Amino acid sequence: MDVSSTELSHALELTIEEENDTQDQKILHGIVRFGKKDVKQIMKSRLEVSTAEISTPFSELYQLIINCGFSRIPVYKENFDTVEGILFVKDLLPHINESENFNWQKLLREPYFVPENKKIDDLLKSFQERKVHMAVVVDEYGGTSGIVTLEDVLEEIVGDISDEYDDEDLTYSRLDDNNFVFEGKTLLVDVYKVLDIDGKEFEDVKAESDSIGGFVTEQAGRILKKDETLSFSNYIFTVESADNRKVKRVKLTRTENKTEDE
Repeated sequence: MDVSSTELSHALELTIEEENDTQDQKILHGIVRFGKKDVKQIMKSRLEVSTAEISTPFSELYQLIINCGFSRIPVYKENFDTVEGILFVKDLLPHINESENFNWQKLLREPYFVPENKKIDDLLKSFQERKVHMAVVVDEYGGTSGIVTLEDVLEEIVGDISDEYDDEDLTYSRLDDNNFVFEGKTLLVDVYKVLDIDGKEFEDVKAESDSIGGFVTEQAGRILKKDETLSFSNYIFTVESADNRKVKRVKLTRTENKTEDE
């Protein structure tokens, strides 16, 4: 028997006791939210993606792979809007001792392109059918918005998946349940995960911003200076560090929702 996400959500509410926030319940919450999200909400922005230009010399490519630590690298021609293929590091390993003029480009695999509005449950099915772990996300004009991986999809259900390359303290610190400090470059989708929200209220008002620093700047209409604040919904953003180009660090305070019965 098929069960809708709404029915599952209602059933979950009946089984959750206060102060009993188990990992199983978090996974069930993730399943409920899963079918409602699209690729744009979980993808990595193009600014956060490690890439290689197709004419990169073999020695430089080798160093790039060491520095980035990823197993799959999108390869583009001239700019990231023209992705030529995906380089699997495992395909390169047998050729590690080749000369400088080695034609590594022949190892590229065909890229899989998906639109920003593709639902992530459909994306998971596509990953399974195509037996791929990465897709290049494109906008309505055909430009590259970023990438999305199987790990990104699975994290929507089970939470963050850490590996030996992750630095969990790199982009934010939790001061208490309602106060957090984020690096300005932290993606909004990661902020949503930390706050355990779907982010709809942010998505409804934001324009082109993908990071928390960009969101604050966009909503304020200018680059805020140190100690300046911005109020949005039941959140207060306090700029802890900024320069004349961007907001570099933000303290986010979650306030109580106020209800009035008057």
